[in-house]
Amino acid sequence: MQERKHLIRLIVSAVMAAMVFVVTLFRFPLLGSQVHFANAICLLSGLLLGPVWGGAAAGMGSFLYDLCLYNKGPVNLLITFVTKALMASICALVYRAFGKKRSQPVPLVLSCVAGALSYVVMYMLKSGIDGVIAGKAFWGVIATKFPASIINAGAAVVATPIFFTAVRPALKSAGITKDLEWIKE
Repeated sequence: MQERKHLIRLIVSAVMAAMVFVVTLFRFPLLGSQVHFANAICLLSGLLLGPVWGGAAAGMGSFLYDLCLYNKGPVNLLITFVTKALMASICALVYRAFGKKRSQPVPLVLSCVAGALSYVVMYMLKSGIDGVIAGKAFWGVIATKFPASIINAGAAVVATPIFFTAVRPALKSAGITKDLEWIKE
């Protein structure tokens, strides 16, 4: 039984990592930035798989995208993995903290807000430091990156609860959620 649970978690984690990779490919312009739903899939990974497996799936999908299409060296790859994993993990931990109330819409949305905003903070910090290293002003770099980041965060906060409420019942009816359950009641 334990082997089945690990196998299901591994398979769903791999699928979520692949979804993060693929969704990152599709971007559309909005208000001078590029919006994508990869952060929504990262948050969904955390909600479905928990802080460890979901964080690993979110981090690995983003890491592989950067490795294949945006490789700026091992340090940036590691930063991508850690920040995306933390985003999913924070979302999962906040979701769990709501206890039995988490089945309501507000705790789900607040969990997504916590995960998405934590990523915005981490990304702003990384971008500012990268800018200083490149000889630019810390706050100037943040000012240019913040609008796109907050748009992506907003898109993730809107999309993730919709995805979650659509996917979770399907997984439950397939008998998969019992192997994914990471929340202790």
